[in-house]
Amino acid sequence: MIGTFKQWLGIEGVKVVLDLPEEVSAEEGAVDAVIHLYSQHRQIVEFVRVVLIERYSRGRGKEQLIDEYELGEMTIDGPFEVPANGEVSLPFRLPFRIVRSDAEEWGRKNIVFKGLTFLASRVRNVSSVYRIE
Repeated sequence: MIGTFKQWLGIEGVKVVLDLPEEVSAEEGAVDAVIHLYSQHRQIVEFVRVVLIERYSRGRGKEQLIDEYELGEMTIDGPFEVPANGEVSLPFRLPFRIVRSDAEEWGRKNIVFKGLTFLASRVRNVSSVYRIE
């Protein structure tokens, strides 16, 4: 009875662990990784959606702006049976496309522009953080 109640609340559902590489090249345009699914009880997973998100922030203090962009998305169709106290591994390749601002594109033209772009991004406190959900 308690086990059914826990499953209904999502307490004892499927646990997901992502096995990702330490570094990914933007020029490669894809991430090779593995999703590991674990569960204490037998579960059926219908599909897995994987998204690469860029968190782009600029500015300081109260004037800081933050945007998020989806750079790549895919769905791994199932169903997958996760056995009790077992594991299911799903290797995948997530293609993505880096979005560059006009200033970044201008900075890629030559080394002088690159330096100016770098300096401007430091002054404006521009940063990007990437995550996979």
